[in-house]
Amino acid sequence: MGDHKEQPLRVGAAVRRRRRALALTLAVVAERSGLSVPFLSQIENDRARPSRSSLERVADALRTTAVELLAAADPACSVDVVRAEGPETAETVLEPRVRSLVRGHHQMHASEFTGDHDTGHEFQYRNDQLMYVADGAVEIEAEGRAYRLGRGDTLYLTGGVRHRWRATVPDTRLLVVAVAEHIEAVQDRPRQ
Repeated sequence: MGDHKEQPLRVGAAVRRRRRALALTLAVVAERSGLSVPFLSQIENDRARPSRSSLERVADALRTTAVELLAAADPACSVDVVRAEGPETAETVLEPRVRSLVRGHHQMHASEFTGDHDTGHEFQYRNDQLMYVADGAVEIEAEGRAYRLGRGDTLYLTGGVRHRWRATVPDTRLLVVAVAEHIEAVQDRPRQ
């Protein structure tokens, strides 16, 4: 028996995010979809589960698809265990692998990079991320400066920082935790 059972999805937050991204009111979506404002409000607040046809009408009004809205939906559960893969051998550790540590579409992403990675290209993400060396060692170049990290070291990068990294020993395991790209990073503004 697995730890992750298929959970019902809460599509309301995905509908709300999409509507707000398009700067539409509930009234405009109601007019475009032929559904009532109260029903749309109930969908957005997860007090009503739309039928497939209603969801397709909402998706059309939001210039997307029902499949995309469902992919962006939040799972109804708040706890999810992602189990480690099978036992590693010396041969499998040498093969570079990437494993997602968070399932679904959430406000946080986390990945585990195992093996002899040499990314070779530069990254720049809109939002913040944390890099943690669980095993081995990496060299990270950020904004033209090199950082050597070993087991237990972390490097925090704010959104917009250009960087590249490579494993410097074969048995390296690097965890990267980041704010999801679909979440808009908010900068603190000075108070006047």
